[in-house]
Amino acid sequence: MRVEGFEGKVYEAADLSPLRPNPPITTEDDNDNNGEELFVPPLNFAMVDNGVFRSGFPDSANFSFLQSLGLRSIIYLCPESYPEANNEFLKANGIRLFQFGIDGCKEPFVNIPEETIREALNVVLDVKNNPLLIHCKRGKHRTGCVVGCLRKLQRWCLSSIFDEYQRFAAAKARVSDQRFMEKFDVSGMKHLPIKFSCSKR
Repeated sequence: MRVEGFEGKVYEAADLSPLRPNPPITTEDDNDNNGEELFVPPLNFAMVDNGVFRSGFPDSANFSFLQSLGLRSIIYLCPESYPEANNEFLKANGIRLFQFGIDGCKEPFVNIPEETIREALNVVLDVKNNPLLIHCKRGKHRTGCVVGCLRKLQRWCLSSIFDEYQRFAAAKARVSDQRFMEKFDVSGMKHLPIKFSCSKR
């Protein structure tokens, strides 16, 4: 099995270590790939940690790829209703949806709700919800803030947190997002489960 990544690069399944793989969904385009199933990840897809992934908004072209991850949960960070096709995919695959509606505001009128980020992090930290996918519209700002705050829990230094955020946000990086991550207080959050790779000693 191969996975089509950014700029047409193809990854072997072993490189992605999918969890609880399900049978792939076949499409008419499969015949164009010498009989091999090609999976297309969503925009800005990446592995965050064991059983935790991030991306932009997935559409139907990404469903077979998501199915191969064996997801139990999706954290959706936009206030808009989840599309019917996506809801049907979740139902068919037994995936639970957690929606935390954060407005996609632009600077300088940015209000990132700290309590909502904490609630989303609690879902991520509950291993019963893993494997899970965190996504917003483009997988840049809202997703970047949740992942950045998770990195604070993992005791990453701020420069590494900002480097990761900027890798996904690129030219759209926001100072307000980085300021939010810097000021985010993790002292009240529960301890990281052992399963998080960055917390292992």
